Amino acid sequence: MRQTATYDAIVIGTSQGDRFLPMALAKAGRKVAQIERGPIGGVCVNTGCTPTKTMVASAHLAYQARRGVEYGVHTGSILVDLRAVRQRKQRIVEGARQGYESRLTAVDGVDLLRGEAHFIAPKTLEVSLNTGETQAITAPLIFIATGVRPEPLAINGVESVPILNSTTLMELDTLPEHLIIIGGGYIGLEFGQMFRRFGSQVTIIQSRPRLLMNEDEDVSEEITNIMREEGVTVLTATRSQQVEQIGDGRIKLTVSTPEGEQQLIGSHLLAATGRIPNTEDLTLEAAGIQMDEQGYIQVNEQLETNVPGIYALGDVKGGPAFTHISYDDFRILRTNLLEHGHASTRDRLVPHTVFIDPQLGRVGLSEIEARRQGRAIRVAKLPMSAVARAIEMGETRGFMKAVVDAETQQILGCAILGTEGGEIMTIIQVAMMGELPYTALKEGIFTHPTLAEGLNALFMTLDS
Repeated sequence: MRQTATYDAIVIGTSQGDRFLPMALAKAGRKVAQIERGPIGGVCVNTGCTPTKTMVASAHLAYQARRGVEYGVHTGSILVDLRAVRQRKQRIVEGARQGYESRLTAVDGVDLLRGEAHFIAPKTLEVSLNTGETQAITAPLIFIATGVRPEPLAINGVESVPILNSTTLMELDTLPEHLIIIGGGYIGLEFGQMFRRFGSQVTIIQSRPRLLMNEDEDVSEEITNIMREEGVTVLTATRSQQVEQIGDGRIKLTVSTPEGEQQLIGSHLLAATGRIPNTEDLTLEAAGIQMDEQGYIQVNEQLETNVPGIYALGDVKGGPAFTHISYDDFRILRTNLLEHGHASTRDRLVPHTVFIDPQLGRVGLSEIEARRQGRAIRVAKLPMSAVARAIEMGETRGFMKAVVDAETQQILGCAILGTEGGEIMTIIQVAMMGELPYTALKEGIFTHPTLAEGLNALFMTLDS
């Protein structure tokens, strides 16, 4: 082992928040070591947002092409070349990864160490470099952003069956004949609709009573209808009991449904039941860093762990697992450590979008959350079939929904399930950030015909 190298700060990981953090620290005159054991860019660039949304775009085009006759456009038979889809996805991922790395390595004061790190003391790490060497490094400030990974499937027989996860599924070159998905959350729904549009038979198994249990019941019900309308089989309140491989490489999954036990036969099985933190290889106990029972690093509202000077950001600390949260974590750290501010995670407005089609954009309180808090609320709701632009585009599925404080007229949250739902949601989010009453959107002038114009009609429903 070489002599311990001293830095002003150490950043473990290169995902959204921690790719900006070392550059900000270096520009402030700090000497920084950044450690990455895998590809530059973390989950978002390599196995998350970038590749999945690239493939979603291919699936959407296949879906629209099949609907061409509805628009007077005759396209003929539609065939999906999954290998070409994957190659396009990989080109975009590699371009994003190279862009990240070039910007990072161009900054003076940042040493990029390719290898795996683990703590050997509270402020000292040992890095097993990809070159085969080992390097010890120390710094008064350490930032952990090692992210999460797919949770392994835990049912009888799983060890004898090839199981796909959200990473390996995107590397297939041939289209699954029948893709069985265990998990009815964001990942299961996005991949389920995607592969159905590619041409696979798809079955989604959800152990809970409905899809997307964190959403309002009407949102879950409409999404279920959309999935079934496109030919996806959705089984709710259904538990996976056992899996085994049968003839011709097929997979038999035994499930328990409200109607009794059933056997499902598929060609491929995707586990989409959750994510787990990448903390077990860090030997956090050597630094005295506290974790919860699931292995997530515990932090305060300023993202600091129980060990002063050691911080965690992004998914590894638990909470909302969104790329934009990782970036906001960076802004909090930059504000507090470099700008002497007092930023925190308290009461921050967290939006998210589920990239099914039509999209689900969500921000703030849902109706059920507001009622649980005992708030006096009014609920505005408008079907997308009442929005002129949606009618013209031929995509009228879904609805707009907003929760408003009955006394202050402040918007508490919204769910926009409709074409470009995430973009429409963002308009409401900005209004919430500016503390505008719902009447500002009800009376606002929006270009005709746009999807945003539907916000006028949405909030007018509160007048009836």
